[in-house]
Amino acid sequence: MSGEETALKALMELINAIETGAASARQIIKEAKVGWDPEKIRWTKATGPRGPYQKSSDTNNPDFKAMLKDLEAHGGKLTRNGWFYWTFKNGAVGRKQRPTNAKDEREQ
Repeated sequence: MSGEETALKALMELINAIETGAASARQIIKEAKVGWDPEKIRWTKATGPRGPYQKSSDTNNPDFKAMLKDLEAHGGKLTRNGWFYWTFKNGAVGRKQRPTNAKDEREQ
């Protein structure tokens, strides 16, 4: 193999590696961009041992499904925009307003 052929082969290997890395990076970014709007989810008022909260089982709603994925990624609990969200064992989600000084675990 000549020096020119070796350089061309090395360049092709580099281009392939860059393309593979870019595809992987796009997939990671796509998975990380979990967007959901809690105002598009149907919530009902409920009361539990720790007081009033809101609950949803809006399973056919894409925003609800995205919220569930986000909650799974955060161990079933997260605080976002002043609301604390958690999952129930039956797949429902609860939310309760946090005091204004509570720290958000996930920024938008």
